[in-house]
Amino acid sequence: MIIKQVSLETVCGITSKIPDSAYPEVAFAGKSNVGKSSLINALMNRKSLARTSSQPGKTQTINFYNINQRLYFVDLPGYGFTKANVEVKAQWGKMVENYLHKSKKLMAVFLLVDIRHAPSENDRVMYDWIVRQGFSPIIIATKLDKIKRSQIDRQVKQIRMTLQLVPDAVVIPFSAQTKQGREEIYALLDGMLETSPD
Repeated sequence: MIIKQVSLETVCGITSKIPDSAYPEVAFAGKSNVGKSSLINALMNRKSLARTSSQPGKTQTINFYNINQRLYFVDLPGYGFTKANVEVKAQWGKMVENYLHKSKKLMAVFLLVDIRHAPSENDRVMYDWIVRQGFSPIIIATKLDKIKRSQIDRQVKQIRMTLQLVPDAVVIPFSAQTKQGREEIYALLDGMLETSPD
């Protein structure tokens, strides 16, 4: 995949209607501090189109990025942000649920987890929930540059066991710093677009 053109096209808040997309969509879900915006920026070859912040919980909307007039990256609100109050968390949850139910063009959901740690209870709940919506989440194990090369296999195995992944589930270790893993994600996206009816 060669990224030629990207733009932030639609921002959906809690009361917004989910747009009827002209192109296939892939969604990105993960905890507030897992590096979701950094991943999306790395995939788009942009430094700061997706807003990154040292303050977790910054993404409180569903953001639709138009990629090459052919595909949408859909950035979902981060979960597990402890400082958000219960009501706000519930609203974010409804927003994500509404999107997963109503999007007619969603091809895949990428679930981000931190490769340094075992997936949290929130990660497990989100994984199971995505599966119940009919999707097979693609796991992106972020912050790869924070561990030694010799630790990768062990950490990936821990992720597979904790989330109870099926044997053929895809887990891609990724670093926003070095861009390791990006070509594998591009190859997956190219494959999805080739088989997409659109």
